[in-house]
Amino acid sequence: MAVDPLIELHDVNKFYGKLHVLQDINLTVGRGEVVVVIGPSGSGKSTLCRTINRLETIESGRISIDGRPLPEEGKGLARLRAEVGMVFQSFNLFAHKTVLANVSLAQLKVRKRNKGEADRRSRELLERVGLVGQADKFPAQLSGGQQQRVAIARALAMDPKALLFDEPTSALDPEMINEVLEVMQQLAREGMTMVVVTHEMGFARSAANRVVFMADGRIVEDRTPEDFFTAPESDRAKDFLSKILKH
Repeated sequence: MAVDPLIELHDVNKFYGKLHVLQDINLTVGRGEVVVVIGPSGSGKSTLCRTINRLETIESGRISIDGRPLPEEGKGLARLRAEVGMVFQSFNLFAHKTVLANVSLAQLKVRKRNKGEADRRSRELLERVGLVGQADKFPAQLSGGQQQRVAIARALAMDPKALLFDEPTSALDPEMINEVLEVMQQLAREGMTMVVVTHEMGFARSAANRVVFMADGRIVEDRTPEDFFTAPESDRAKDFLSKILKH
């Protein structure tokens, strides 16, 4: 059990019509823990990730962040999304705003910082992801890997308690994947609480405290990377690993 639980899911169920995409999910993520969620396509990984900051609603069960249940709507929800940042597959940057403005925007609107303060913080974070020289460019002038690093800086700008990553590298060309994973590795080393849905097994092995393996909407295994990769217990996991580790 996590010593100091930050994210807790109890008996969470989610349906799309008749499709039962999350089935009795129980998961606890401790403060400072990196939990990597893997599994075949359609296993419910992204849906799980998106329920944690209520981008997806659930039919039953409960989810709490830092001891408080997820807010339904309104200001509480905006606050939650500031506390639990999300990095998507598709970057979701504003095309008509500069890199600096993208990172500063939510600081101004949600955290109510003044522009000078927000821009200063944005430059610090762009420095941290290796992009301070690109501050005045627009997203379309950057590579995919650079855009994703801007998206990470933007999430960090809210000083979140936790970060969720929903397949952050799957839209990237292979040579750009590492520059994003390196930033994530660094965050992991600094103790950021992270839930990462990914196909990058190297990252799962090296950065995760725990690997959660999902299949058919259920958590099948929840173990240390060492245990999971060297001695998976379930047939589903063995089958999955044999397919991906061959390549």
